[in-house]
Amino acid sequence: MSSSETPLDLTLDGGALTARLVDFPSVSGDEQALADAVEAALRAYPHLAVDRYGNNVVARTGLGRAERVLLAGHLDTVPIADNVPSYVEGDLLYGCGTSDMKSGVAVQLRLAATLAEPNRDLTFVFYDCEEVEAHRNGLGHLAARHPDWLAADFAVLMEPSGAAVEGGCQGTMRIQVRLTGVRAHAARGWLGDNAIHHAAEVLGRLAGYEPRRVEIDGLEYREGLNAVRIDGGVAGNVIPDECVVTVNFRFAPDRSEAEAEKHLREVFDGFEVTVTDSAPGALPGLDQPAARAFLAATGGVARAKFGWTDVARFSAFGIPAVNYGPGDPNMAHKRDEYCSLAAIAETEERLRAWLTD
Repeated sequence: MSSSETPLDLTLDGGALTARLVDFPSVSGDEQALADAVEAALRAYPHLAVDRYGNNVVARTGLGRAERVLLAGHLDTVPIADNVPSYVEGDLLYGCGTSDMKSGVAVQLRLAATLAEPNRDLTFVFYDCEEVEAHRNGLGHLAARHPDWLAADFAVLMEPSGAAVEGGCQGTMRIQVRLTGVRAHAARGWLGDNAIHHAAEVLGRLAGYEPRRVEIDGLEYREGLNAVRIDGGVAGNVIPDECVVTVNFRFAPDRSEAEAEKHLREVFDGFEVTVTDSAPGALPGLDQPAARAFLAATGGVARAKFGWTDVARFSAFGIPAVNYGPGDPNMAHKRDEYCSLAAIAETEERLRAWLTD
């Protein structure tokens, strides 16, 4: 029987369960089979109340504890790159999503199944469409339709962090810089104006750009401004009259989205700029009591999160949150993506100790 026909066995150790999750393909927008399996597995445990909205599954304890902790992880992955099914070499489990972030989801599922009497009430959130446009994000849909399901005093997002606490996250903004020209026959180029050639100045500004480094709460965030796509051209014998350069700005969380946009318009002054996608960053918040306690329980060291995560969304909800997962963030989205089996076990052990001491 294939893994897609087999319910998830939450008694498997974290590494074996991660492998099973990886073998459920769940590229963004195609999470239903995995969400069905997660829901079915969690409903087998009577200490959990399980709810579902779309391909988002929420399981909660109701023990009346003084504090509620939410652990969240997304079910989707980027497109598969000939890296499913999973396989093991030594301590490394290879496969799409091993790092980002099915190893974190496996830890969530293990804790949900085995912590019937935690020292805090627990909420486990498994959501879809994190790896795509912000408006499709399942956590955002839950916040809009069922905000009570997400009520918590502190949140841990199981994003890949190398089994270390990563505070806050960068904001992200994508813009299109549109360049125009005059179409003409390529044999009579002097009669036209090549829009693609005008991209040279845009690319020059990007090449000469010096990104900021900023320290917040003792963590250093590095910004980045990069062209990620160029579109232009009509045919092999036509001078193009339009070219579009797509640029991605990863900005430190001390900038608001409005400030990030203002900065980009200054960088590309004189060009037509359109914002196509944007999400705010999140300050580390490590001065919050819950975050300080979590940091102490997991080793006492934190670093900045490079990349956008839903920690920003929790921050907007008013819930202190950190990134903490077993995956290696440097391996996320790679063809040879992997996760350390030892890191999966370590992450589960530390969280279990924190939730039972």
